[in-house]
Amino acid sequence: MESRSPVSGYGLSIQTVNCGVRGSLEPPCNVVGLIDRLLLGEKHLYQRPVYRRTKECSVNSPDYGPPPSNAPGWCLAPFDPEGILSSLMAAITCLVGLHFGHILVHVKDHLQRIIFWSVFSVFLTLAGYVLELAGVPLSKPLYTLSYMFITAGVSGLLLVVLYYIVDVKCFQKPMILFQWMGMNALILYALAACDLFSGALQGFYWYSPENNLVDITERFIQASFNSKKWGTLVFVMLEILFWGLVAGFLHAKKVYIKL
Repeated sequence: MESRSPVSGYGLSIQTVNCGVRGSLEPPCNVVGLIDRLLLGEKHLYQRPVYRRTKECSVNSPDYGPPPSNAPGWCLAPFDPEGILSSLMAAITCLVGLHFGHILVHVKDHLQRIIFWSVFSVFLTLAGYVLELAGVPLSKPLYTLSYMFITAGVSGLLLVVLYYIVDVKCFQKPMILFQWMGMNALILYALAACDLFSGALQGFYWYSPENNLVDITERFIQASFNSKKWGTLVFVMLEILFWGLVAGFLHAKKVYIKL
């Protein structure tokens, strides 16, 4: 299979990539990008895909940056993470959530709700792992069917746990943070998940862009734990706690942003 992509900046108008194997997940060879290029056209695809942050494509990896001198041609090729196949998987996820909602509306008994949710969630999780073993890889950037099944199933099991704690056993105060975040989910998503707030903070730095408040805090926590992975995990948890407190402040002020 060959993938042709314009890669201005490498001295060529067309770059030809010989994938050589079936089932490749490489950026120029996976079926998600292939279908999008054939049906939508490269000009309609996202021009700054996430793989441009990899070591092969960025000297500032894991951040965006100029490509190294030996970067492969596909580094400048477009790729849409919300393409046709990925959007189809996302739509199936919505239908799964709708099914959980139907159980909530039509089944009134706590135990029956827990049983229905648990059976459905376990089935989804096992189906996802079976698909992975059968050759459908677990890939978030491609939003594969196995990834969709596993994440939906695990999310359903987490819903069962929270439902049992909050609604059955009535332990609501320990979960107040989640309640606040749910009341202002839209604004929190815009500020946190879309990196609007952190992006604004990174605009203020000392001498160089790397010395901004966000990056300095993350590096300090990583150094404190002597581990990049654990430090990043703690940083993310603190970030979630911060946004939970912001949601609590908005709730105290009776501010709720909805569509």
